[in-house]
Amino acid sequence: MSAILSADDLNDFISPGVACIKPVETLPLQKPVDTVNSYEVTTEDKLFAEPPPPAHITLTDCLACSGCVTSAEAVLISLQSHSEVLHALDSAPCSFRERSCQQGSNSTNGDLGGAHIPPREAEKVFVASVSPQVRASLAATYGTTEQEAGWMIEQLLSGPNGLRTGGKYGNDFAWIIDTNAMRELGLVLGAEEVLASATLAEDTTAFEVEGAATTQPKKPILTSACPGWICYAEKTHPHVLPHLSRLKSPQALTGTLVKTVLSQTLNIDPSQIWHLAIMPCFDKKLEASREELTDIYWRPSSSTPSATQVRDVDCVITARELLMLAEIRSISFPALPRQPLTCSYRPSFPDLKLNNFLFPNSRTPSSRRKPQLPAAGSSGGYLYHILRTQQSLYPGSVIHSTRGRNADVIEYTLSLHDEVLFRAARYYGFRNIQNLVRKLKPAKKSRMPGGRTIGARKPGLKSEMDYAYVEVMACPGGCTNGGGQIKVEDVGALQGVRQGQGQKEWLASVDEAYYSMEDSSSAGEEAPRDAESDVPMDGIEESDVVNGISTSYIKGILAHWAALTGLEARQLVYTSYRKVDSDVGKEKGRETERVVELAGKIGGGW
Repeated sequence: MSAILSADDLNDFISPGVACIKPVETLPLQKPVDTVNSYEVTTEDKLFAEPPPPAHITLTDCLACSGCVTSAEAVLISLQSHSEVLHALDSAPCSFRERSCQQGSNSTNGDLGGAHIPPREAEKVFVASVSPQVRASLAATYGTTEQEAGWMIEQLLSGPNGLRTGGKYGNDFAWIIDTNAMRELGLVLGAEEVLASATLAEDTTAFEVEGAATTQPKKPILTSACPGWICYAEKTHPHVLPHLSRLKSPQALTGTLVKTVLSQTLNIDPSQIWHLAIMPCFDKKLEASREELTDIYWRPSSSTPSATQVRDVDCVITARELLMLAEIRSISFPALPRQPLTCSYRPSFPDLKLNNFLFPNSRTPSSRRKPQLPAAGSSGGYLYHILRTQQSLYPGSVIHSTRGRNADVIEYTLSLHDEVLFRAARYYGFRNIQNLVRKLKPAKKSRMPGGRTIGARKPGLKSEMDYAYVEVMACPGGCTNGGGQIKVEDVGALQGVRQGQGQKEWLASVDEAYYSMEDSSSAGEEAPRDAESDVPMDGIEESDVVNGISTSYIKGILAHWAALTGLEARQLVYTSYRKVDSDVGKEKGRETERVVELAGKIGGGW
């Protein structure tokens, strides 16, 4: 493991539970005493003089155990790492991109127009998706812009001087997708989810199956994009499962889109598509391993099922692991060109409408995708978009914010003429999350005759149950502070970068890079046009645009995605959650059976 990646400097995890079963299994048997005297009095230090060897906990152990409330086992990276990326690239040939680009260069407009050459049966198609937080971390490290950092990543993964210069087959990635595209889809659907929950009565039957993808979450709706928070809720606080948003995260949405669309348009099996996600957090590795995020939840019944489950996201690496990937191939990341790839290295996406959505710069500049505002936070802006959507329903309304006990707890109210119309909040960091889930715990009736209900709040007092929506993230400060991001102590170990900053100042510089994401529009150039209707995107009515995002355009993209794949929209964008019972203290035989069952699944599960 490289010096820039270690388990000692991660701060976005809870410490392992004291009841973790794995270290117990590694305790050595006590050595027999040479002379046994049943009447001899001795001390404990003589009985347990030798300390047990350190426990080795792998990702499979964590997925199969459920006796621990942490996802920190993933940092051992026994399954998903930069080494796995290189192994996958060398596992099968792929001349698909070269053949597609060659045919595209022979066309009159440099575009394939949907006439893609499908990969051969033995080949694979490699696709990567990158989060904006990762680009911000690299931008702060090398003193460049977020946009230029994205171009450097593209040069590494797909450029002429990148990964293709080495390896068994000289493979690289056909497409590099910005997860901001699918984040916009999540924002629009998240706002709709909140609007739908407001119309449901508290006694509705929609909450009968807790955590199911087909149910409507109950108020307050809690963000589900953070896998560390989801893992914690499923293992320790199942009472919050009915409150979790059913929406997939941008990483999961991107994975589902990649596997469903490419398998359909290229007429190949999903197993021939290998999807890498570059994320700011190690917990994203566990999200990718969820059984609910595999092809069995969306593959059409008419198709031939795969021998094994196919993950929507095959591998997740972080910003620091990305630098290791370049180092192993002897590529200097800071020396990579800070400019976009030429058309000869960027084949268009098989579907033209989705191509314009995923790659707004690939044809004409976009005036649609806007940079993030500081008020939206560094974790995707779910709460901010919902607040702006609610505000658009009440012209003249005002948003007020009140800081909680620390900077990671903020309460928001939407009011009109001193009347509160909407309440929401932001809770970052596990310490604050624990306070939130305790307050959401339902009241219990007393077993004593005439006793008062335990946990019932007094009438007239505000409660977290009054919130309509809560943005919950495990990392203090948000996703730019993820455990896989480049830390201030790493900067000094990287050649040719700035030094001398403290951690607080360093995080501020990462946030600055995140919020300074450049607007992709450019004055004096043609506005983007919908591939089918040929209507300029700037022609959308202003009332339809919230937070710089056109609701009707996003819904049109979702409808087109569903029609293209022949699947229902809910299969594509929603997921489910389940209570995970702890195996600690239960019979050894049952525990072993559960470990064997879960560890044998490629999809894993918590």
